[in-house]
Amino acid sequence: MVRIARGMGVKVVGRLALAAAAAAFVGTAAQAAGDAAAGKQVFTQCAICHNAAKGAPNKIGPNLFGIVGSKAGEVPGFNFSPAMKNSGITWTPDKIAAYANDPQKTVPGNRMPFAGLHNDKKAADVAAYLATLK
Repeated sequence: MVRIARGMGVKVVGRLALAAAAAAFVGTAAQAAGDAAAGKQVFTQCAICHNAAKGAPNKIGPNLFGIVGSKAGEVPGFNFSPAMKNSGITWTPDKIAAYANDPQKTVPGNRMPFAGLHNDKKAADVAAYLATLK
């Protein structure tokens, strides 16, 4: 009887561990980075206003090369809105995706005229692409 109880306890613990691992994986998958190759294609819409090449000049919008990990409003030589300068954002892929999806919701009062992608997949893909530019 003790062996069965122990065995069942191990099975229960094993199942709980498996369930926890599955939940972590699902949570990670939901937040997983997008497809950088697809994001490069989506970025062609962004490239009308933004460069993304190392050392390239700013355009209507700031150069986005190396943007991941930087603070909002700090690209040299670009005149950012007070809203962007004061946003306190550090650009992570998640923040970039949110901003690409809906700039005014993410940083109210920013000057970017683009209304946003309004597509979670495309926004995650663009963020994944920008994360490759280091």
